[in-house]
Amino acid sequence: MIKNRLVAPVVKWAGGKRQIIEQIIKYVPDFSIYYEPFLGGGAVLFALQPEEAVVNDINSELINLYKVIKDNVDELIEELKQHRNEEDYYYKIRELDRNKDKYSKLTPVQKASRLIYLNKTCYNGLFRVNKAGEFNTPFGNYRNPNIVNEITLRAVSNYFNQARVTFTCKDFEEVLKEAGKEAFVYLDPPYYPVSDTSSFTGYVKGGFDRDEQIRLKKACDKLNEKGIKFLLSNSAADFIKNLYRDYRIEIITAKRAINSKAERRGEIDEVLVMNYM
Repeated sequence: MIKNRLVAPVVKWAGGKRQIIEQIIKYVPDFSIYYEPFLGGGAVLFALQPEEAVVNDINSELINLYKVIKDNVDELIEELKQHRNEEDYYYKIRELDRNKDKYSKLTPVQKASRLIYLNKTCYNGLFRVNKAGEFNTPFGNYRNPNIVNEITLRAVSNYFNQARVTFTCKDFEEVLKEAGKEAFVYLDPPYYPVSDTSSFTGYVKGGFDRDEQIRLKKACDKLNEKGIKFLLSNSAADFIKNLYRDYRIEIITAKRAINSKAERRGEIDEVLVMNYM
């Protein structure tokens, strides 16, 4: 399948890999089927455009969005055209998930449209939910946000329909149990914080704490025992480097633009962990 350069992320996501995509894909080995348990914005998936993939995210809103792009892209584009870049309107749309009864009546297309609209118009493109699972990022006040990116949406939809892409929304361990020896697994979990004040796990309620990082490491050990190649991205925190000390670790530099505090945006070290040379 010929790669389409127009296939690219449709939402801005915390920890997105667009800025360091070339540093990542140079380490990707040959494979038959691609697994990605923490899909997020999908930059690596869209760069590789594998012919067969199993992609997952615990954020059900995000997986709904990708399914809608695959199956109902025309309706999604028309729905996006109805949105307005106005502060009062923004908060009216944001508040929809405060009323669970009302929110449940939205169609999958309406939910997908809401996610893209909020992502394009919220402050700094920061998708964040509170402990109740409610979107809580303030209005971004941008002059001309690209709410209806029709070219990218159609390119991604075409890719999803030409390839064999399976979407799931479950715990990462459940996804990894299904992987066989012919698979390659790319893991991009919520990063371990490099300091006590830098933690960001609000893309889904519940977060991803130290115990979850350890559980993920044990899942990687199981992949290794089964002879399945994996590549993992994370922060260059001492805890992570020590946790994966038995594997190959490469240090790369990433430019991070999504942070609620401007002084914390900029170049930072990250690690790529792999169980192959």
